[in-house]
Amino acid sequence: MTIAPPAPADSTTVLPPPPLEHLRSPRTRAVLRLQQRILSATREFLAADGFTELLPPVIGPVTDPGARGAKQVDVDYYGHRYKLMTSGILYKQASLLAFDKIFNIAPNVRLEPLETATTHRHLAEFHQIDVEVAGATRDDATALAERLVRHVFASCAADMGDELALLGRDPADLAALAAQDFERLSHGEAVLRLRAMDHPQSQDAELDWVGEELLSRESVRPFFVVDYPKGSRGFYDRESRTEPGVLRNFDLILPGGYGEVMSGSEREHEYTRLVTRMRETGENPAKYRWYLDVARAGIPASAGFGIGLERLTRAVAGLDAVWRASSFPKIPGVVSA
Repeated sequence: MTIAPPAPADSTTVLPPPPLEHLRSPRTRAVLRLQQRILSATREFLAADGFTELLPPVIGPVTDPGARGAKQVDVDYYGHRYKLMTSGILYKQASLLAFDKIFNIAPNVRLEPLETATTHRHLAEFHQIDVEVAGATRDDATALAERLVRHVFASCAADMGDELALLGRDPADLAALAAQDFERLSHGEAVLRLRAMDHPQSQDAELDWVGEELLSRESVRPFFVVDYPKGSRGFYDRESRTEPGVLRNFDLILPGGYGEVMSGSEREHEYTRLVTRMRETGENPAKYRWYLDVARAGIPASAGFGIGLERLTRAVAGLDAVWRASSFPKIPGVVSA
């Protein structure tokens, strides 16, 4: 059983209508009600599991450098150059000094490359469900992520029949996904599958957008891709201590062409390793002074993940493009409200 596939990505994109038309649309209202149920189901699940929700910063002296090809946005903060958050990963790690299990739901801004306007999966402004657990391993994080996503599918299938019907979605399809165990394959296995499809995926890089969609369309249930090669992700993804060059990280890819909706990992947290990894990835440790000061004092070992809220909404609602899951969508390169 798979969720209904969207149209294949092509060289064009349907632009969002003006806010007046978009927000008055019955389909938009149904999508946003579904999104609200996704959020409430997420909060219910995590609160019941002992998580504390924190409100993360929107600006800071540095942000996640690992957003592939995306540019950061600078703001003037009383004469200092600060950044809009592309991801709250550094603040998630620091927040574990207060609580062992935390999550937040936060806006992120990434000026994605212009070519992503046609992937149907990218927004310049989006929201992320971020989760972090002190003392957790990568396997702990994937198990938690699977239980959370299956809970979201089941909740929407059980509670949102009217909205799903309006959108042409069968709740039974979501219920079937919620009942299935997720699959897992290594990055190396994913590369071999893509090359067998005549897709030239590099074994040294994270899966490209076309490759993710190809694997997604071939799958009948959600699956994790694990063990990306060192150098393909940010300095905070922990390198395996037993398999040098392999990162203890993962992506979650949904079936039916919807692609990647989640990334996560065990975290590097030791000061010396962080400095080394920063230098290996071309980052200047001096930029990360506040973060490294915290790491020097002692950040807990942890693992966690981030879920793209609009991407998850798109898959639940069966949408052809991710912008339909946003109240005020911003497609890369398109000036809008």
